[in-house]
Amino acid sequence: MSLLQGMILVLVSAGAAGVVFTRDPLCQAIAISFYGLLLAVMFFLFQAPDVSLSQIVVGAVALPLMILLAVAKVRANDERRERQEQTGKEQKPSG
Repeated sequence: MSLLQGMILVLVSAGAAGVVFTRDPLCQAIAISFYGLLLAVMFFLFQAPDVSLSQIVVGAVALPLMILLAVAKVRANDERRERQEQTGKEQKPSG
């Protein structure tokens, strides 16, 4: 195993730890995208360019995009629910 391959294995393990310990969903999407790129480089260095290209598409583009879309939908639903609760409280007669 070459030095470059050893270094990428260390970076991949550090990137995995970074993804696991990140709590904010937006930061997680960025971290998982970076992790997907690290995996793609690792696959390329271990002479699997076809797997590397697939990893770039799925791990660095599609998965973070799905996470961001899900977070945006959840936040929009929360905001809509809060608006409905506020308007419902304002319309109720007090007494």
